[in-house]
Amino acid sequence: MEIRSIDAEDDQFAYRYDTQLLIDRRDKDLDEDEISDYITGHFEGNSLIAAGDEELVKIHFHTNEPWKILEYCNTVGEIYDIVVEDMIRQSNGLQG
Repeated sequence: MEIRSIDAEDDQFAYRYDTQLLIDRRDKDLDEDEISDYITGHFEGNSLIAAGDEELVKIHFHTNEPWKILEYCNTVGEIYDIVVEDMIRQSNGLQG
């Protein structure tokens, strides 16, 4: 399966769920570049931000399958402060 990313300018809601979380160091140091590369190489989505240091990394990613991001990130470290917002519902004035 080919992984592809859609530019948000082409379709604002091509990826419906704004997925945000923190990853805390578990057994080994975190590497935000390694995490970012894995996410972009294995999951469809856009607007990825993976920022932090070896102790804590914040993830922000638009995707249609947020559970896959959570599952992967849980293998990297302890995940918490998880927020998944439905941007289509929000654009319609509903609770995201």
